[in-house]
Amino acid sequence: MKETFGEYIRKLRNENELTLTQLAAKLDLDSANLSKIENGKREFDEKRLEKLAMTFKLDLAILKAEFYSDFIAKKLYATNCNNEVFVLAEQKIEYLKQKNLTQSKFNF
Repeated sequence: MKETFGEYIRKLRNENELTLTQLAAKLDLDSANLSKIENGKREFDEKRLEKLAMTFKLDLAILKAEFYSDFIAKKLYATNCNNEVFVLAEQKIEYLKQKNLTQSKFNF
């Protein structure tokens, strides 16, 4: 996905012919806040990801990937990080996975 997460939500809403008010009600939001999310003036609350997935019959894992990739991209863009940060982040993820596997072997 090349669009922002808010633009993605707008696209889903329009493809499913829902108004702002209709989708906002399904997500327990008011339409003004949903409009701000779609326009990039407010962040989507990750606690509502499951409701969004259910509303549009989407795979929650795929939706989370879209949400977190947008979140990470915005943070990196805002701080003007170079591409080396991606390599380091992947290394740290692998480290955390290994650390978690090692620690979980000792949990009873």
